[in-house]
Amino acid sequence: MTPTRTGTTTAATADVAAERMPTVFISHGAPPLVDDPLWVSQLQRLAGDLPRPKAILMASAHWEAAPTMLGATEPAPLVYDFGGFARRYYDVTYPAPGAPDLADQVAALLPDSEHVVRTNRGLDHGAYVPLTVMYPDADIPVLQLSLPTLEPDRLLALGARLQPLRDQGVLIVGSGFTTHGLPYLTRDHWRSPATPPPGWSVAFDEWARETLTAGDVEALAAFRDRAPGMPYAHPTIEHFAPMFLTLGAAGDPETPPTQTIDGFWMGLAKRSFLAT
Repeated sequence: MTPTRTGTTTAATADVAAERMPTVFISHGAPPLVDDPLWVSQLQRLAGDLPRPKAILMASAHWEAAPTMLGATEPAPLVYDFGGFARRYYDVTYPAPGAPDLADQVAALLPDSEHVVRTNRGLDHGAYVPLTVMYPDADIPVLQLSLPTLEPDRLLALGARLQPLRDQGVLIVGSGFTTHGLPYLTRDHWRSPATPPPGWSVAFDEWARETLTAGDVEALAAFRDRAPGMPYAHPTIEHFAPMFLTLGAAGDPETPPTQTIDGFWMGLAKRSFLAT
């Protein structure tokens, strides 16, 4: 990769063939999840098994905005979009290089009717929390993409348009949570993340495991009607929605994704996967 005069890095170089990247869905958790040794080791292992990306395109559950919006293409302050945590979580930095060339490529892949808005918004915690574990040196260009919709079919189609980026070494990441029923957790879950998960979380996670193993994207897209544990597992659906952008960018419904992380934290399912 060739640095520009501003210190950013292009998404790909003309003279080096990039390795085709998989796509990834991560259950990212709240900032304290970085204190969980198991999750950290799982996520480090996931990143270690990937080809090194030339750039990263992140879609987080914490940025819903239409039309499609792109985050800052130069380093910008992080968005600490949470409250009630210890001061040290607000002192975290992640000065990854910007990705202006990637922003141009993303805009070019969307239909002419899709107006893309560029902003100076920094990475939110759904983007930077997992990245601090996966790529702690913050030396890979990162661009965040908003979720312009929460409808699975539309996110699958958006992901499909982004597929060509994978051949240029871009890692496409959807960051959410396999279950996210925060209103239905008990005091024990809030006090001790190791508290056994509630039944609705277990039931939804097992259904997600089976449905992902079967490669049944149609069933996944109908999760609101078909999945056990609803609506408790997702009283709002923004944390499941990034999965569909990941699956759309994977492009091959006949090849089931590889489920790389499972288990629970604070009662919520950490299931994560990569798709090739």
